[in-house]
Amino acid sequence: MARRSKGRPIDGILLLNKPQGISSNKALQQAKGIYFAQKAGHTGALDPLATGMLPICFGEATKFTQFLLDTDKTYVVRAKLGERTTTSDSDGEIVSTKDVNVTIEQLKSEIAAFLGESDQYPSMYSALKYEGKPLYKYAREGIEVPRKCRKINVFSLTLDEFDEQNNEVQMTAHVSKGTYIRTIVDDLGENLGCGAHVIMLHRSAVGHYPADKMVTLEQLEALLAKAKEEDVAPSTYLDELLLPMDSALVDLPVVEITKEQGVGFSHGQAVVLGTTLPEGAIKVLADGVFIGTGERNPDGHLKSKRGLSNQLPE
Repeated sequence: MARRSKGRPIDGILLLNKPQGISSNKALQQAKGIYFAQKAGHTGALDPLATGMLPICFGEATKFTQFLLDTDKTYVVRAKLGERTTTSDSDGEIVSTKDVNVTIEQLKSEIAAFLGESDQYPSMYSALKYEGKPLYKYAREGIEVPRKCRKINVFSLTLDEFDEQNNEVQMTAHVSKGTYIRTIVDDLGENLGCGAHVIMLHRSAVGHYPADKMVTLEQLEALLAKAKEEDVAPSTYLDELLLPMDSALVDLPVVEITKEQGVGFSHGQAVVLGTTLPEGAIKVLADGVFIGTGERNPDGHLKSKRGLSNQLPE
């Protein structure tokens, strides 16, 4: 007999405002428990030090996490000048201390140098894996392993505040996927000749998702308590916070097909259309209902790439 998953089958995306001090997986498990969801996954880990937007995908939405992983991100970061740490943030040990003799003009000039495309080596304290094991586990054991540099793009990096008295700098960064803000701060400190590390990091946006749509674990717990007090199903309040699954696919081209074509598409049949399909992933609607993503096959027809098992047209 097949083992039945615990929880309820809900689909959608929750924009969680991850608190400081816990891992992204811990935050995910707490949100999953509050929603009593069968299946959930997050889209891009934040360090325990970091706070901010952590999209949680429930149910069928987990099929589209890659689109959120691949999108650009926006962060607010505060750095301490004059101290370099093992992890490039305040969770690490200080390895060097230097006097800070930095002018605001010098700071602005060095910050501007990060704009555009460049190569970046991931931190040894990142969650990237080497031979199936996260880099940070090697780092904690004092082991250095090879890391591939990656192409990143810093779309904007603005200086928000320079607190000369406390040697602290606050910046807002809009960057491409896979960009390590800690590494930018560490490099900035080295370029300034004094060292630096992150003391606060907040992710304010993932792709097009706005900051005002975020909710905290405390807010979710309060809604859970409210539902219990009113003797109504928790879903009455909690599910209203979920964004539709296809909100993760706003940048994809859209193809509309009929309900009949949607049935065939959902069963793996190619759909013959009278138009030329674009390259890459396509958002597919059947009679206005989102049924998954597709792509162009070698014959130029539409084939399924990621279908929704519970969204088959009737």
